[in-house]
Amino acid sequence: MTSTSPAALAAATDTHCPYCSLQCGMRLSPGADKAGADTVLEVLERPDFPVNRGALCGKGRTAPALLARGARLTGPLLRDRPGAPLRSASWPEALDRVAAGLARTRAEHGADAVGVFGGGGLTNEKAYLLGKFARVVLGTANIDYNGRFCMSSAAAAHRRAFGLDRGLPFPLADIPHTGCLILVGGNPAETMPPAVRYFRELRENGGRLIVVDPRRTRTAELADLHLQPRPGGDLALALGLLHLVIADGLVDRGFIDRRTTGFEAARESAMAHWPDRVERITGVPAHQLRAAARMFGGAASGMVLTARGPEQQSKGTDTVGAWINLCLATGNAGRRYAGYGCLTGQGNGQGGREHGQKADQLPGYRSIEDPAARRHVAAVWGVDPESIPGPGRSAYELLDGLGRPGGVRALLLAGSNPAVSAPNAGHVTERLRALDLLVVADLVLSETARLADVVLPVTQWAEEDGTTTNLEGRVILRRRALDPPEGVRSELWLLRELAARLGVPQGFPTDAEQAFAELGRASAGGDADYAGISYQRIAAEDGVFWPCPAPDHPGTPRLFLDRFATPDGRARFADVTHRPAAEEPDQAYPLYLTTGRVLAQYQSGAQTRRVAELNQAAPGPFVELHPRLAERLGVADGEPVAVTSRRGRAVAPARITDAIRPDTVFMPFHWAGAGRANSLTNPALDPVSRMPEFKLCAVRVERAHLEVTR
Repeated sequence: MTSTSPAALAAATDTHCPYCSLQCGMRLSPGADKAGADTVLEVLERPDFPVNRGALCGKGRTAPALLARGARLTGPLLRDRPGAPLRSASWPEALDRVAAGLARTRAEHGADAVGVFGGGGLTNEKAYLLGKFARVVLGTANIDYNGRFCMSSAAAAHRRAFGLDRGLPFPLADIPHTGCLILVGGNPAETMPPAVRYFRELRENGGRLIVVDPRRTRTAELADLHLQPRPGGDLALALGLLHLVIADGLVDRGFIDRRTTGFEAARESAMAHWPDRVERITGVPAHQLRAAARMFGGAASGMVLTARGPEQQSKGTDTVGAWINLCLATGNAGRRYAGYGCLTGQGNGQGGREHGQKADQLPGYRSIEDPAARRHVAAVWGVDPESIPGPGRSAYELLDGLGRPGGVRALLLAGSNPAVSAPNAGHVTERLRALDLLVVADLVLSETARLADVVLPVTQWAEEDGTTTNLEGRVILRRRALDPPEGVRSELWLLRELAARLGVPQGFPTDAEQAFAELGRASAGGDADYAGISYQRIAAEDGVFWPCPAPDHPGTPRLFLDRFATPDGRARFADVTHRPAAEEPDQAYPLYLTTGRVLAQYQSGAQTRRVAELNQAAPGPFVELHPRLAERLGVADGEPVAVTSRRGRAVAPARITDAIRPDTVFMPFHWAGAGRANSLTNPALDPVSRMPEFKLCAVRVERAHLEVTR
């Protein structure tokens, strides 16, 4: 393959942004960079796509900067021996090295000593074939992906309550028509700016917006009411609101009787969370709790949306379940302009888990332990159902076991950067170094790729066809706008090449549309049924909502209007009660740390930190702290502070603001090095979702220069 010249490119290509779960529509037009050396693309608005209606954030507008040769990998790299530098290699040499290492590890230590770690940015086709590769070619149970760190708690709660998990069970376009929306632990004004128009339109239509967040974010500034709980207080807050809705007679008894089960146990738990108790737990004044309960319970319709704040906790599944209870008790589910939804984070966080990257799932959102699911998928794959491994380790558990006895010793990692993004990242980096073989497929030399024995450069969104599934459950189509550099290949191609070297010469198509057709057959009859979706339909309809079981099926923009996906068709209340976080502040570590994102960077920053315009807007990490805390520490704005937890230490400039609670500090997690926020975070896991507790841990904060002189 050679780089395409501008004259050879199509006039324009309709496609989608490579970043967040909105998957905004955009149009790519050919253009030349200032030096004229490389083909680059100009991003144009695509106002006909209904999700963003032409609007794009800075990350989307600058996405083509990563297509330039200087920003990305252009050929395989390998390390001749431990400690040696990475050097350039040919594709045959690199693939032979990978195949030999995987085969040797499997022969010496068993199939489960080989692992696969995927990413929520991979297309559906790549995610599907990566899961198939793990189970059919490697025979390993140990595959998971970084989406486990994104919305797994919401997924678990969604399935427990409704029998089915889709980020939003309704289109974003429904949001402006609800009467009251509670947004819990999300900041879309910075994480997905084009979505903010829906919240503005909600208020313009007379609806009310309540934002729950320990920080007064740009999103909170849009709200009619901002509730500012301590980190970890979300579960008690939801229970307290349910208590007040019940006490004030604002429940929908008819809906509860007709369409739900389990209300009495949920009611009993909620009644133990009276306003004064909830105020003591959360720090939210009782009068604000009462105002929020009246606002939500008195509205003609209501929605609750959660994001990483309540989900990335060791009690995340129960916390989301409590917010779902509030929706069910007020009749705000299973009807238009009402319901619970999750703001998915990563570009294909939804589709990435539906089709086989998660340790416990097969394509179509099927359970890997269900005999019927195993038989169906095995028939599509042409293998014995008994040959499909059972469930493997969840993401953090897989990473924690790297290089240990009984753990993974050779890892194929695609589209993820856990050396920055995983909790307790210093420990995870040590585990990555302990591997016998680390293979990383990525488009840039990320911090994780720098640790690898073999690095395989792969194509980007504008260089390939493929589908993703956005937060609404809308399956959309990315289109190829230009050819990749000579030394770059698609993950589909490298999976086929590795499979052939490992004795499976068939079953791994390199054509994305062919892979999608097979995915459709594998998903048929499952919860996430794509059988009726084709590339042609997606292009013609601006995306198709799953489930869509047949070509003549219209797709399903709104779930649960007639029945929920449980065996009896009823939604289930969660019997939950408040409990502390895994780690609360104490004398040695007296403050809460919470983490999150900023507008100009994305996830681990592996891509956005290579874009000059984005780096200028957000050049590095910082520690956000309240003026009273800064005064107590003797710290001025911009001075370096050290944040220390039981797991590690990070140093970054202070950013002093009254937008955060005095008992809490905030750090963005996009950077490596001394300011790596995930050096501090707690890997304590939710018992159901296996989600780590990213969103809160106990820390102390000190002036950095004082600590250096001790």
